[in-house]
Amino acid sequence: MIDQQSGRRREFTVADGTAPADVAHVHREALRVLRHDIDTAHLDAYSDEAWPPAVVSSRERALSLAREEVACGTRSSRGDVGMGIDIDVRDDGQFEVMADLAPYTIGAEGWEGDHLIFSANDTGTSLWIAVTGEQETVLRSRLEALGVPSTALVPHAPRGRRRLRSWCARAEPGGR
Repeated sequence: MIDQQSGRRREFTVADGTAPADVAHVHREALRVLRHDIDTAHLDAYSDEAWPPAVVSSRERALSLAREEVACGTRSSRGDVGMGIDIDVRDDGQFEVMADLAPYTIGAEGWEGDHLIFSANDTGTSLWIAVTGEQETVLRSRLEALGVPSTALVPHAPRGRRRLRSWCARAEPGGR
């Protein structure tokens, strides 16, 4: 994907061994940096571990959003209400729900058109982002201000990129 100002997007992940609090900061700040590029976002209101007390109300809000979609007929009542909850990142409240839960969920994603640019999985242990050069600079600055070591954000290994693209091709709704 080409960005007019900064060139190609670069892919990053969180380094193995990064402290859990720093991992949460990377998730949230990456979302904040990418927010204006995200057209479509989805979130699973599930975690393989207990939700931190500070985000329980956001989980309840996410489930409420899903129930509202069912009531409006935009979401099937047969599906799992906690999976694939649509998040409107332009709405400040919904965006904060995504930012709160992304570091702990089994799945969250943000799309720019048909390009995945944010993917959080595995109860916060897996994060993949695609940012422009300008966004990388802003993200690193924000992380530094929070005391997150610069080594926490690392380039995504090419071998994993193929695997991620393969997974994305299988996981995309409607075979995008």
